[in-house]
Amino acid sequence: MSHPHPELKAAPPLPEGGLRVVALGGLGEIGRNMTVFEHAGKLLIVDCGVLFPEETQPGVDVILPDFTSIRDRLDDIVAVVLTHGHEDHIGAVPYLLRERSDIPVVGSKLTLAFLEAKLKEHGIRPRTVRVREGDRRGFGPFDCEFVAVNHSIPDSLAVAIRTGAGMVLHTGDFKMDQFPLDDRITDLRAFARLGEEGVDLFLTDSTNAEVPGFTTSERELNPAIEQVMRTAPRRVIVSSFASHVHRIQQVLDAAHQHGRKVAFVGRSMVRNMGIARDLGYLKVPSGLVVSTKEMEKLADHKITLVCTGSQGEPMAALSRMANRDHVIRIGKGDTVLLASSLIPGNENAIYRVINGLTRWGAHVVHKGNAKVHVSGHASAGELVYCYNIVKPRNVMPVHGEWRHLRANADLAIRTGVDPERVVIAEDGVVVDLVDGRASITGKVPAGNVYVDGMEVGGATEASLKDRLTLAEEGVVTVVAIVDADTGALAETPDFLARGFVHDDTTFEPVIPVIEKTLATAAQEGVGDAHQLEQLIARAVANWAFRTHRRRPLIIPVIIDA
Repeated sequence: MSHPHPELKAAPPLPEGGLRVVALGGLGEIGRNMTVFEHAGKLLIVDCGVLFPEETQPGVDVILPDFTSIRDRLDDIVAVVLTHGHEDHIGAVPYLLRERSDIPVVGSKLTLAFLEAKLKEHGIRPRTVRVREGDRRGFGPFDCEFVAVNHSIPDSLAVAIRTGAGMVLHTGDFKMDQFPLDDRITDLRAFARLGEEGVDLFLTDSTNAEVPGFTTSERELNPAIEQVMRTAPRRVIVSSFASHVHRIQQVLDAAHQHGRKVAFVGRSMVRNMGIARDLGYLKVPSGLVVSTKEMEKLADHKITLVCTGSQGEPMAALSRMANRDHVIRIGKGDTVLLASSLIPGNENAIYRVINGLTRWGAHVVHKGNAKVHVSGHASAGELVYCYNIVKPRNVMPVHGEWRHLRANADLAIRTGVDPERVVIAEDGVVVDLVDGRASITGKVPAGNVYVDGMEVGGATEASLKDRLTLAEEGVVTVVAIVDADTGALAETPDFLARGFVHDDTTFEPVIPVIEKTLATAAQEGVGDAHQLEQLIARAVANWAFRTHRRRPLIIPVIIDA
């Protein structure tokens, strides 16, 4: 198994006839999936998604893949292929199209509809190419065949990419539900046919590679959802991803069966369900869906609300209900159904919301106490089936954190793939397929690009570090008036502190420290205000740590007297 090495250098030029694969996101993290394929001087991109920030990244809205390595080759991009319509696969497309707006964007009907609604908000009209399973399309030197796969959003596709260097099969996000709600199963016959032809490199979804067995069918959630609709004494508030059309279909069917009306709450939910309904992916019994206005006239036991916020996102409808900051007031007898997973890293935020809702008297039904969620990703049993059907020559696990990638690699090896041909890469690691062998040959830059309000890439690791310091340690501004001739203090410095616990006398002991610093500087002939500010900042920071064990952000201001 080839492991990444931190000492990797920039990759050499691609050997003629070879295929280069670089993931700019999605390896070592769950999100911002983006893979760049290079062959015969052209680039094909598969997916272009965003990653949602963690607590250590305050003020960041979303995180994008780093386009640095392709920025001077934008004209070589022949297409962006989207496997499905989730944010972590389509969310960064607007930012890529800002750099070159006429890149053809390829995807299925629902995927493109979700994307176009998103691009409208950015004021971009894309060049789209609509495909469906069974289609084969050429984009430059890449011949792409699209294969149906089942996932937690309809219309998902895997893509087989035939090139002069060999065939790549990229599963996208998938599972093998044998009884999917839309009867569109993962097309294992196509996987087998491609395997017969010869898959030189297999990129597989690693998200659930650590989970033994098989992912439960979506249909097995019906009893739990139905029970909530049947037994809830008052309103039912369901929270789900705004793209999980199948899960919301189950909710609509159960509500209809028990004589409840349904209203959609939250901008993305209203928008996406409108699109899904218009395109025929969501089948809504007539008269079932009403506006939130009409909902107010109904008796409580006739009401179902479907909203966003199953991940505890601070701005989503459910969190705002928990914080009493929403027009919908949660009360005693209400039932809240969290019909979704816990994304790794979001657990605390979700439990905070569950506790908030419970405090107002709601009964909260979630994955921890009822069968109301199944994953959208293949478990180990399904992945092993795929390896045995496809019999790939080389394997590169994708879409997962380190533990998921490693577990997926181990599964491939157990089915008989040569360990030397199983490549675990990280974001930015270059994998070349040359003469039928995949190997790591170098790396390209692939840092985090932060979107902060209107600013793309303005926030850096350093500014986030400052934000964390401000959050945890506070800030102290020191204003010193310095005599330009002697370099000594003209009067006592002023101290303005925020978040740094202090009283009127706290800063008295630091004044001699500042005086001493200025005296030393004068002796050494340092008179430049900027240099003096640096010296004072360092002296005050050292004093704050020695005496208070705190590291506040120090902002020195020197004024010439």
